[in-house]
Amino acid sequence: MGIRVFSTIIITAFTAIAGLSPAPTYADDTACQIDQGRCALDILEHEAQKIENTSWRDQTYRELAKLLVSEGLENEALAVLPKIETPDTVALTIRGIGVAAAEMKFDARWTEARYEALFTALRSAAEKIEHPPSYAIALTYIAMGQAFAGNNDGAWATAADMENDSLRHKAYGETAEIQAENGDASAAMKSIAFIDSLAYRNKAYVTISKILADQKNYQEAFQAAIKVDNPYKKAQSIQYLMNVRRHYDLKDHLENKE
Repeated sequence: MGIRVFSTIIITAFTAIAGLSPAPTYADDTACQIDQGRCALDILEHEAQKIENTSWRDQTYRELAKLLVSEGLENEALAVLPKIETPDTVALTIRGIGVAAAEMKFDARWTEARYEALFTALRSAAEKIEHPPSYAIALTYIAMGQAFAGNNDGAWATAADMENDSLRHKAYGETAEIQAENGDASAAMKSIAFIDSLAYRNKAYVTISKILADQKNYQEAFQAAIKVDNPYKKAQSIQYLMNVRRHYDLKDHLENKE
């Protein structure tokens, strides 16, 4: 029995058990139309299985998982994770799944409950990583994905579970960056407040102040800048936001003059 036929039987059986309609399958690659995204993904998965180089195969699976999520097939994306052998690629795939899902937050079909289920599943997958650095990286990426999706409480809870101090501080800092980029300055400031290390906290305040200044949120940028507990870095942050404001004020003046 050929691999493609056997896979078809398995997929059909699984979907029947799940009470779902089986996805269309194709006897050969030429029968697939690219606007039928699922069949292209099926072909991609079949080709990934044939790749002998572990690194290349894992990378292909990583990208496949991201594409599956973008098609609304997060459960199929999660099923790809056990096929990846290298721990760091598992962590990166967890990141990819989380970010791809977060990018769908403007789709009404992606409800809070759906996100909660996905990030819970990603956390379960991360717990299976036996390589400590990769495990910590996976948790960082989950927290970032949760923040990107707007689940601040989930992001803070995930970061809090990290035992390594440096990586936990880094997770809070990167979560704050995403929150600031999303325009949620108050959440970003709360994330930074969780950081115990003065050095990491100062770095986060500087970064957040810059992000907010670039968004023309000058007062919020100033509030972050004055939190920096280092005279030189604080001065640099204040100078940066004032120069940004001056630049945009001058630009607006010239445009209005025209």
